[in-house]
Amino acid sequence: MEMTSVYVGLDYHKEFIQVCVVDESGRRLCNQRCGNDWRSVVAMGERYGKVIRAGIESCVGAANMADELVNQGGWCVDLAHPGYVRRMKQNPDKSDFTDAQMLADLERVGYLPQVWLAPKEIQELRRLVRYRQQLVNERRSIKLRIGALLREHRIEKGPGRRWTKVWMLWLEAIPGMSESSQWILHRHLDRLKGLCAEINAVEKRLLEWSKEDRIVEKLLELPGVGLVTAWVLRAEIGRFDRFRSGKQLSRFCGLSPRNASSGNRQADAGLIKAGNPLLRATVIEAAHRLVRNFPRWRELGYKMEQAGKKKSVIAAAVGNRWMRWLFHQMTPAKEQPKGKE
Repeated sequence: MEMTSVYVGLDYHKEFIQVCVVDESGRRLCNQRCGNDWRSVVAMGERYGKVIRAGIESCVGAANMADELVNQGGWCVDLAHPGYVRRMKQNPDKSDFTDAQMLADLERVGYLPQVWLAPKEIQELRRLVRYRQQLVNERRSIKLRIGALLREHRIEKGPGRRWTKVWMLWLEAIPGMSESSQWILHRHLDRLKGLCAEINAVEKRLLEWSKEDRIVEKLLELPGVGLVTAWVLRAEIGRFDRFRSGKQLSRFCGLSPRNASSGNRQADAGLIKAGNPLLRATVIEAAHRLVRNFPRWRELGYKMEQAGKKKSVIAAAVGNRWMRWLFHQMTPAKEQPKGKE
């Protein structure tokens, strides 16, 4: 007897998963909860027929579940863009029941707005890169607190530049501060040293991870790209050939202007409010370096400056064009998974 072809929608929660199964005509076969375990999901879905495709909304933990369903359960799973799914739903009421059915129906008709399901090695790299950025943000916060403490005591100057070894030695024995302020300052300095050591440890691990990665090696050969920039691009973009054009890649990075045209009025409304903040910030920082150090981009920046553009606008425009150029540099040769020829 021929098995019924079914489509599955999964609404993910950390305690359970709402599973909706529909057939090819859209008839709901089941819509109920099961445990947060790929075996339970597979058992419930395959109870009603052969699973053609499954859709799960992208959220924390959903990528791991999707990866298990693909590699352990043998399913074809798509990660759904939560923002687009919510807008397509056009329903003021929200429940796990309706969310799961919406995903199943969108998967059935082929309208599910997908996001890329990164392979396991890229997911691991993302964790390392984002953990490093968390430490860097915390280090910056402590430096700002130390600066505020110095301003409170009207201590503005020191030997050499701030945060150099000479300046840090002077800071440890700085005169003119109260006993409580000295105690707080030394606590900040201890945490700062610990964070610097932790950041160095993360960077060593990232070096070990990327020493055989050909995409990172190719990025490092490009002008203006250092290790941190290469790690972030590799982690957040993953594969450059998953984009159809440089324009699409630039929009993914949140560097394209939003079109705000109507009738005869042609205008833009600033950068699109999308993309990973770390990725966009990294590209903007790279754009500042390009404008300072490389003639091609310096000339573009100069022309825009002469036209009255602000430096922030110039950096965004250079970053936009650089990502389009980078797409063509990275896509001619077919990219392959790490460690394989």
